[in-house]
Amino acid sequence: MNEILSKIAKMGIVPVIKLDDAKDAVPLAKALCDGGLPCAEVTFRTAAAEESIRLIKKTYPDMLVGAGTVLTTEQVDRAVDAGAEFIVSPGLNPRIVKYCVEKNIPITPGCSNPSDIEAALELGLEVVKFFPAEAAGGLPMIKAIAAPYVNMRFLPTGGINADNLNSYLDFSKIIACGGSWMVKDEYIKAGDFSKITELTREAISKMLGFKLAHIGINTNDENEADNVASSFVELFGFNKKVGSSSIFAGTGIEVMKKPGLGQKGHIAIQTNYIERAVFHLEAQGFTFNEDSKKFDKNGKLAAIYLNEEIGGFAVHLVQK
Repeated sequence: MNEILSKIAKMGIVPVIKLDDAKDAVPLAKALCDGGLPCAEVTFRTAAAEESIRLIKKTYPDMLVGAGTVLTTEQVDRAVDAGAEFIVSPGLNPRIVKYCVEKNIPITPGCSNPSDIEAALELGLEVVKFFPAEAAGGLPMIKAIAAPYVNMRFLPTGGINADNLNSYLDFSKIIACGGSWMVKDEYIKAGDFSKITELTREAISKMLGFKLAHIGINTNDENEADNVASSFVELFGFNKKVGSSSIFAGTGIEVMKKPGLGQKGHIAIQTNYIERAVFHLEAQGFTFNEDSKKFDKNGKLAAIYLNEEIGGFAVHLVQK
């Protein structure tokens, strides 16, 4: 997967925006960035699209901006000249796809049936937009048509919202979802950019689903660890589970047999999508201890510690 699509996959959500007036472009971009999602697909359904892309990239050069509803090669050129880094089209037009492929411009054309997907594969694509997602059968349809095409990935758009986002993202062949629920036309026209920031934060929070997994307590040796764990067991009737490096009292308290990371211990936070969580936290300025990475049997990231401690506790993410 190319660099742009890989970045989109880590973000998880692509806001699909329609701007009738370019004056709203920068405030909207700021609202998305403040909400933690520096990405936008600006649709070419209005005359303001090209200038909007140009203004966003000039003001927020690190923001990932693409052009959507691209129907002609002339629009491709205008969009890229304005600063668009990827192209999205509602359907699969071989001429436009070939044009983008030849110019090394990432493009995700709309596909909703096996014939479209086979055409996309023939054109050398590895990701397509499944559109209109809900109207075309939603997640069950994606799963059904994805089965024969093991290397194809999807970016569904159309009818995606905060309530069904995670059900789509849970399917491994979906790299991200496009949606407009946090950037509704009514908010933009009313200048209610604080609402867009609020909904963007909520979308990311719901996507990542952070939840306390357990608290780890450092002790000096196995005997001390057993005494501490036993105290919680006696107090609250938790089950004790002895492991090679720690003893659990219930599922929420882990007592280390020797000091681990963190002055006092560690706090484990579960997340729905650990790679995306790392990306979004790094965007906020947090850093991670690369040496602390743990992987599951399939080679996927399962846990990683932040470099920063909070209140004397190391903090690590764990994949749900």
